[in-house]
Amino acid sequence: MDWFVQLAPWQQALVGCGFTYGMTALGAALVFFFKEIKKDVLNLMLGFASGVMIAASFWSLLDPAIEWAEQNGDVPWLVVAIGFGVGGLFLYIADKTIPHMHFGPNHEQEGIHSHLKRTILLVFSITLHNVPEGLAVGVAFGAAANADDPAAAAIAAIAVALGIGIQNFPEGAAVSIPLRQEGLSRRKSFFYGQASGIVEPIAGVLGALLVSKVTVLLPYALSFAAGAMIYVVVEELIPEAQVTSSSKRHFAVFGTMLGFIIMMILDIALG
Repeated sequence: MDWFVQLAPWQQALVGCGFTYGMTALGAALVFFFKEIKKDVLNLMLGFASGVMIAASFWSLLDPAIEWAEQNGDVPWLVVAIGFGVGGLFLYIADKTIPHMHFGPNHEQEGIHSHLKRTILLVFSITLHNVPEGLAVGVAFGAAANADDPAAAAIAAIAVALGIGIQNFPEGAAVSIPLRQEGLSRRKSFFYGQASGIVEPIAGVLGALLVSKVTVLLPYALSFAAGAMIYVVVEELIPEAQVTSSSKRHFAVFGTMLGFIIMMILDIALG
């Protein structure tokens, strides 16, 4: 652990996001063993990812943002509200600008009209989700470097990376296996599935560099990442997990609760 604490914040973020990316790739590799995924299982995965992101948004991002705002002498509720709102607005603008296509029965396309292949548009959809996840990990490590006890704060940031990585495993499978069902080969499905997670190390390093250089932005950046993640959960993950018969929607609910519990335990135990 000593060697890790001695790394620069952006290097810690790179290692942490390298793990989350690796979990995405590992999940995407399931396409070599399975050709299809049951809707109930997919709903459970989407719900799990939602629960992890909801828990991380508060325990790992909003709660520390409030503490940092108080230390800076700012009005905590105002700082957090601004950052959270801007984070959601940023994802909304990206959602309406970047061409992508949602997984689902109707393959609804959003963003600027594009003639890109449907598979590329599907991958873009998941890539959008991974931006706030990588940013959350990077900002957490950037905040740790400025904490009174950097070693303890780094452990808390590791909890964020661990939680995001755990939910990235089923998310990687939720990308590659549907692509296989679209008619792509197993190799191409895996390639696109793992590629959707490459943006996380990039966003993580940028987030860590930003908050480590401009510490006054820390509470805003933390709440920004939280707002962006909650937008993804409410706009995409939960609605998609609910596209099934009413008698089977409990799979998504139980997945959400399980993801929330696991992320909460990680944050409290390690943070």
